[in-house]
Amino acid sequence: MTTDITVRRAYGADVDRLVPLCAEHAAYERISHAGDQRIDALIHALDSSPAHLHAWIAEAGDSAVGYVTATLDFSTLDRAVFLHMDCLYVREGWRGRAIGWRLWREVYDFARAHGCRNMQWQTPQWNEDAARFYRRLGASELSKRRFTLVVT
Repeated sequence: MTTDITVRRAYGADVDRLVPLCAEHAAYERISHAGDQRIDALIHALDSSPAHLHAWIAEAGDSAVGYVTATLDFSTLDRAVFLHMDCLYVREGWRGRAIGWRLWREVYDFARAHGCRNMQWQTPQWNEDAARFYRRLGASELSKRRFTLVVT
């Protein structure tokens, strides 16, 4: 395995590299995944102007080894723009090489450049490795319940 890692912005043309990572991430977190459905929606979200979804991909040579995605949102309570980090994932076998930190740093720099007051994200309750990583970054933990409802 090569150890030269590059992190770059991802766009609609990168969906063939992103979708397998998303599937692995969903399996890791034990959640459902759209698979090959709605690829056009993902491309549109990445390529629209302004973009609805911002993404970065970590690559080792020709292999995609991790990704991070984020959206910009507005907090009523803070009355300020914030960044919501939707996904941060590094493939098994590539963890422990600061790839997650590099991906997170891209998102953090993006948030600063866009005047965000803070960044917010979540991780499954059982994922202690992720919680330790986020605490090392200086993040504080809020106890909330996350709900989801399919809109039909």
